[in-house]
Amino acid sequence: MVRCLEMGAEEEEDDEYAKLVRRMNPPRVVIDNDSCDNATVIRVDRVKKHGILLEAVQVLVDLNLVITKAYISSDGNWFMHVFNVTDQDGSKLQNKEVIDHIQKQCLESEDCLASPAATWPTYGAASAEDQSTCIELTGTDRPGLLSEVCAVLASLSCNIVKAEVWTHERRAAAVFQITDEITGLAIRDAGRLSRVQDLLRTVMHGDGRASSTCAGGVPVGAARAERRLHKLMLDDGAAGGEDDRCGRARPKVVVMDCTERQYTVVILRCRDRPKLLFDTLCALSDLHYVVFHGTVDAERGSKEDAYQEYYVRHVDGRPVRSDAERLRLVRCLEAAVERRASDGLELEVRTEDRVGVLSEITRVFRENSLSIIRAAIATRDGTAEDTFYVSDAYGNPVDGGTMDAVGEQLGDAVLRVKKRGGGSGHDAKTVAEGGAVSVLGSLLKGSFQGLRLIRSYS
Repeated sequence: MVRCLEMGAEEEEDDEYAKLVRRMNPPRVVIDNDSCDNATVIRVDRVKKHGILLEAVQVLVDLNLVITKAYISSDGNWFMHVFNVTDQDGSKLQNKEVIDHIQKQCLESEDCLASPAATWPTYGAASAEDQSTCIELTGTDRPGLLSEVCAVLASLSCNIVKAEVWTHERRAAAVFQITDEITGLAIRDAGRLSRVQDLLRTVMHGDGRASSTCAGGVPVGAARAERRLHKLMLDDGAAGGEDDRCGRARPKVVVMDCTERQYTVVILRCRDRPKLLFDTLCALSDLHYVVFHGTVDAERGSKEDAYQEYYVRHVDGRPVRSDAERLRLVRCLEAAVERRASDGLELEVRTEDRVGVLSEITRVFRENSLSIIRAAIATRDGTAEDTFYVSDAYGNPVDGGTMDAVGEQLGDAVLRVKKRGGGSGHDAKTVAEGGAVSVLGSLLKGSFQGLRLIRSYS
């Protein structure tokens, strides 16, 4: 099934009384660099509304800040959130522009009160600065799927300027931003959009169970695209299992009753990683749970132990009532944690941007039996900056011979492999360096700037 829709159509209108309450009680944000030795403390007080906690976290995620601790508390129609944050280097926030952006332009602005759905482009919306057409795809994953999708878009003279691709439990979801090859703007022609949808539907229906959504609009930030991917893949963890495909234990999720307070208590323990809080809140929000109280701690002395505890109710005011609902909550939280986990080898590709270059790179991966687990595609100042997480076609680690072959076909490239062993640290090994210019190297006409393997996970 292929359909077009106006994103944000599901947003419920606030009643006038709720708007009046918010105007009479404006949000207050305090950014404190003194009370904590190793982090900046951000305190947010504002009127409670479903989804606003996720929106506050998304503001911080958009700025690439690391949330080391969080305390969540609500009292009636009011809530307070306290976040301990650092920059990517583990330092306190010192940049005045970043602090002002958090305080005045985001968390204290009326725009932050908009629901997450409202931030997604509306079909036909325009941006004077940088228009693009947004495409959503969902379906059953299979080797070479991304290559086929990129080939279809290239054949229709569509340039991929940004994309996020996730796979998990044999399901795949993607959000693409494309432009017309000639104009560099969004595609407005209805006939051409219909052709794009028809061909993508054919690709995605190779398994007979896929669906896709196409909508045009303004560009979407990385966190906003990730928000959509969580929605598209909400139930991908329904099948469950003891271990994921790399043999790592699943996150530990416990759902308990707090009968005297009519809450459901959700406790999550797993290995810490960037954006973990954002991902778990996405799952709770998409399942229509409201967080009333919570504690998040990623400073417990071990990178293997992030702790999150939430007191939640469904939006209708009830706690979890059945074993089936409890199991779905557990599985969806497990999936939300796992689907962003960086399985496989992380490859970073930088090259001159042009129509079809992504199709050529993914074709080389496909021809060497590499399966793309996750991908982040971006273009900046005429340069394509693409990151891929790959395994072999069966989900196993990629061997050195395959990487040698990929390096040769990609031309003048350097592949650097780092493997993580149990407590033995990181060992680096160069598996390919240089190499003759191959078919893809010729296609790139010398514009290929380098392929670099960042790290792998065993």
